[in-house]
Amino acid sequence: MKKNYYAKKLNAKRLYEVYQTRCPRVKTYLDAEISFVKDQLCGTENVLEIGAGYGRIMKELALHCKSIAGIDISEDNIAFGQDYLHNVPNAKLIVMDAHKMEPETIEAPFDIVICLQNTLSSMKVEPFTFVKNVIDLLSPNGRVFISTYSEKFWPHRLNWFLEQAEKGLLGEIDLEKTKDGVIVGKDGFRAITHTSEELKEIGEAMGYPYEVKEVDESSVFLIVTKR
Repeated sequence: MKKNYYAKKLNAKRLYEVYQTRCPRVKTYLDAEISFVKDQLCGTENVLEIGAGYGRIMKELALHCKSIAGIDISEDNIAFGQDYLHNVPNAKLIVMDAHKMEPETIEAPFDIVICLQNTLSSMKVEPFTFVKNVIDLLSPNGRVFISTYSEKFWPHRLNWFLEQAEKGLLGEIDLEKTKDGVIVGKDGFRAITHTSEELKEIGEAMGYPYEVKEVDESSVFLIVTKR
């Protein structure tokens, strides 16, 4: 299984610490993403999260759906998440590379598939092929929710990454190279994102109804419905 930066350096307890942020605006952003998806659920859905980490989002959504599964490339994340989700009976985590998803193993199809908090970019996938593969995991009339950062959130996003570097969770940020939506670390870390226009291009290419929606001036969601 191919390891990426997050699987090697930013997982389990270290990933948990990322979300213990002192930045109020970042906390609002994190809550707004979850609330947006939560408001789309009626309680009967089977949900899949791709790039689930240790289950932070899964734990928040579990009470609002029938079941929720999560896949992540990091074995450490899954081990940490088993304890984090120990009292959430309708949630399960599976070690799986999003580049090689196994529908039978994760018991597809799903009513909802989510890929939040810029995971589409951080996984370094070819986005058009990836989103098509995700849609294949949906039931008829199922929906996929993919989020990236809003350009309006840039200063808060940068402050958050600087905080992570200060905590020792990331290497030092290279401020000369960090610009135009790309955060660069002196240890080789590079965090990109997709623009609203790029999400529209992906949605258009899927051949299904879609919308691109900004939430909280911090996230931009691509929502595709399999009809």
